[in-house]
This record gives sequence, C-alpha cells and structure tokens, in this order.
Amino acid sequence: MLCAAATGLVTTDCFASSLPDETEVTIELAGGQKSQAFRGSFSVPEDRHKKTGRVLVLHYVRLPATVASTGPPIVYLAGGPGASGIDAIRYRFSAFNAMRRYGDVVALDQRGTGTSNNLPTCRSGEILPSDRNSSDEQFLKSERAALSECLIFWKRNGVDLAAYNTRENALDLDALRAHLGTDKIVLWGTSYGAQLALAAMRALPNHIEKVVLSSVRGLDQNWKLPATLEPYLDRLQRAVDARPRARAAYGDIRGLIRRVHATLNISPIPVTLKVGNGTAIYLLHRRDMQLLAASLIADPSGAVRMLRIYGALDQHRDPQIDRIPARLLPDHLVLAGQPVSLECMSVLTNISSGISNWRRKSVVTQTPGSLFGQYLDLTRTYDGMAKELDVGEAFRKTPMSSIPTLLFSGTLDGRTVLEEQRVATLGLTRAIRIIVENAGHNLFDSPTPELLTALDQFMTNRPIEPTTVVVAPPQFLSDDL
Repeated sequence: MLCAAATGLVTTDCFASSLPDETEVTIELAGGQKSQAFRGSFSVPEDRHKKTGRVLVLHYVRLPATVASTGPPIVYLAGGPGASGIDAIRYRFSAFNAMRRYGDVVALDQRGTGTSNNLPTCRSGEILPSDRNSSDEQFLKSERAALSECLIFWKRNGVDLAAYNTRENALDLDALRAHLGTDKIVLWGTSYGAQLALAAMRALPNHIEKVVLSSVRGLDQNWKLPATLEPYLDRLQRAVDARPRARAAYGDIRGLIRRVHATLNISPIPVTLKVGNGTAIYLLHRRDMQLLAASLIADPSGAVRMLRIYGALDQHRDPQIDRIPARLLPDHLVLAGQPVSLECMSVLTNISSGISNWRRKSVVTQTPGSLFGQYLDLTRTYDGMAKELDVGEAFRKTPMSSIPTLLFSGTLDGRTVLEEQRVATLGLTRAIRIIVENAGHNLFDSPTPELLTALDQFMTNRPIEPTTVVVAPPQFLSDDL
C-alpha cells in the first residue's frame, strides 16, 4: 500500500496499491522534495505487422491519485519525439500533482525513449569541421551521409526500422490500457505527445475518455511552414515594443536578425562553446544562428536569449553562447567537432511521419527569403531518404473526433505556433481552446492558477468556455520595466 498527498510528500492517507509486477519507487524532485510512486512495465511486439520479431518491454511510472474517488488513469505523453515521460515528472511535477486529483497519472517512456530505450546510439563517421568555414551544401551532405550510415548501423544491430513510428506508439497505448486493467484512459500530451494523442484518438476512439493537449503538433506538421512564423514574430515584436529599453536595444527584430545573418554569410565569427568538460572555439555560421534561433523561440525565455545573442553579434560583442544550457542547443553545437550522432527513435519517427505533397510544396515555396530558411527545422534535411518507412497519407489527414478535448496554446510559442495548432485540431468537434497570452511551448512547466482552474473545470465535467488568460510578458533586459 502506497500513501500519497497533493504535496508530493508521504502521509497516512492511502488511496492506491500496486498492480502486478509494479514496485514502489521514490522520485527525487527539485528542491530536495520526494514523491512516492509505482514503477511498472508491459510488453509489446516491436512490429505488429510481423508474426515473428523482437518483443519490447516498455516502462512507466504511476503516480497514484490523491483522492479516493477518481476517473480513468491519465497517461502522460512526452514530446520530441524522443523525450522521456518519466523524466518529465521531475521538471513538471506541479502539473503532474495537479492531475492526480482526477486519477492515477502514468508517465510512459514510449518505445525507444528513456528507460524503454534499448536502441544503440549511432556515432557516424561524419565530422563537420568546427574551426573552419564550410558551406550549407557540405553541412547538409554530411547530415544525410550520417543518416545513411546510421540506417545501416541500426539494421546490423537488429533494429526493425519500420517499427518506430507514431502508428505503433498509438497501439502501444492500447496495450498499456489493457495492462492497467481499465476500459478507458485519459490522454495528456504536449508537442509530439499531442501528435501521438491525435493519432490515438483515431486509432482507439472507444477507449479514450477525454484528452488534454498543449502546444499541438499536427499529424501533417513535421515540416514547419515558414509563413506561419510571421504572426509569431509580430507578437514577439509587440512584446519587445512594450518594453522601452528592449525596444531601444533591438528595434526592428526582423531587421536585426537579417543584419546578423548577412554579416555571418560574409564572414563566420569564432565563438566559445562548451564541449564535454571543456571548451572549444567554433566558427559560427549563418546556418548555426538559424538553427539556434529556431530552437530558442520555443519559449519566451528562449526568445530573450535569442535576441541577446543577435544584439551582441550586431554590436560585435561576445554572444556568450557557452552560457546557454546544452538542452537548448542544436546537437551539432553540443557536439562541435565530434562525430554526428543520431538517436534511433527520434530520427525514425520523424522520417516515418513524412510530409504531404501539398505541404512540401508550400514549405519549399515559402523558404526563400524567410528568416530561418531551410533551418527552421532539420527534419526536411532527410527528405527523400528511407521512403519505405513512410506511414502514408492516411496517417497525415486531419483527425476527426468527438472525444472531449481541452487545448492549451501559448501566443509566444515559436515551435508550434498558434495558427498551426488551430489547423491541426480543426476536426475535434468537442474541443475547448484556452489561449495563454505570453506563454510559450512548455506552458505546463509552471502552470498558472488560471490554467489549473480551466483544467479542473474540464476534468470534473463542469461547464467551461473558450477563453484567453494572460500571464506576465517576457522581460528582455534585467532592468527593463
């Protein structure tokens, strides 16, 4: 018998016991806090289309409900693809804890992620020089050569390449549901986790009670449309203009970004990067800044970092990129001068999801002249490779569903922009949209009282209306009031 409280601390109020094969564990949280939970696992075929093949063991952590009367288990689906659902407990515990008022919360490590990952990382023979100039053509050729090498490497190591896609991930959720001994589950997904939830709503409509989504990535949105970044940049510009010192420092942010790109096009600039336990001098190209900026604009705090870097480069000052946490950097900057390394699940899942012909044409048409060009995301780098893994056009169609759904979208989310999220969810006839003004992609990292109120109304089946809630705008400079 496990005891849990809404504070995440152990008490004498007990509402849950372990399922077969589960074990009690202690989750270490920030600030020295701890929470008790259950760790469990279940088995699925690697590829359901084959009668013979490997069996995968998928792992999860179940946080028991903090009330005696609850609804179906709530399954958390992490983003990426490739992120660990179990790891998310540590940095999203306040949100997980809030959800425990409505049922057990199950953090799943999807196949090929976290503790469910038995796939080898591929370290290719491709090394992009870090200290001398190289063209975009050389960079892209190296990335594609690395993938070709890694596909062979994974096959030689017994990986069924066709088994790592969103379609299989959705069916894994049905296996988890059966393992938990419940007829229905609630899905809670963010980013790629929301994309997976959309696929599951189509595949398992009779076994999903309701869905909570944030920062939705649509089933046909594996390439970002450059044109949809423009409204986001308008919103970011208004946030800058509202801060007098930021407006004076950065002015027209599009103009600032273009000036820096033009300078880097002529002459890349040496900067210091953290590499392993030391540092290295890296020659920063225009594409590096495009890739870095595309990563940073996910959240307002990242956009603040991005503008500080562009402002420093524009003023010929040290951009201090070495101070940025590695998790916010593109892989090639973390591994500067080292072999190109690829993680199997994330690469294969992105490739298999593919892209529709109309979207490919739209992206290609919109790319010339766009701020981040072909580097708004690297997924399109692999276009045309491993075509046999594509799950098909039927997968990419806009899902139609009457399952009750609560949607959260941040206006300063530059990764899954507001306009794209609306398009991705047009077929959800019972969707309630909550717009969070000034929030970004990871709005569940620090859920606001207004967000939690909307969540409570939805989860307890009380009336809820589409609305906009406002959180504090970003502060671009330390004393910019």
